[in-house]
Amino acid sequence: MIKVYVMRHGEAGYSATSDSSRALTPFGHQQCVSAATWFNEQKITFDFALVSPYLRAEQTFSIIANFVTVKQSETNDFLKPNGCAAHIVDNISMLPLTGIGSVLIVSHLPLVGYLVNELCPQVAPPMFSTADIACISLPQTGEGILEWFHHQV
Repeated sequence: MIKVYVMRHGEAGYSATSDSSRALTPFGHQQCVSAATWFNEQKITFDFALVSPYLRAEQTFSIIANFVTVKQSETNDFLKPNGCAAHIVDNISMLPLTGIGSVLIVSHLPLVGYLVNELCPQVAPPMFSTADIACISLPQTGEGILEWFHHQV
């Protein structure tokens, strides 16, 4: 069994030379601090993190990692907004074989919704606002279970 935490990045501005270089706004930064504080209060830590290479996702992860333990992390090109959910799920399903019991994924719309749907096909994907988090228990075989959805205010 592995716990998968799917998080959308914090609010990002639009004045950038490309979508990939959009940075968090001050409000987006505060959203991430709130999410990180909440993780810390819940005593949630991560064995592994997979992060989109886009600036706003990397900034989101950096803030989270300042508040909670993340043992190792990796930037993954498949976590771009239009990445392949099935490919990410295939990679996640192999992680328990390496001793990883919890993984944080920081990505974008629409991929965060597709990931939840790929992991839990019986559940309609939640509507992710910025910095929202879904927690899924993924057994070795079978479908994942959406345990909770945390909405940032």
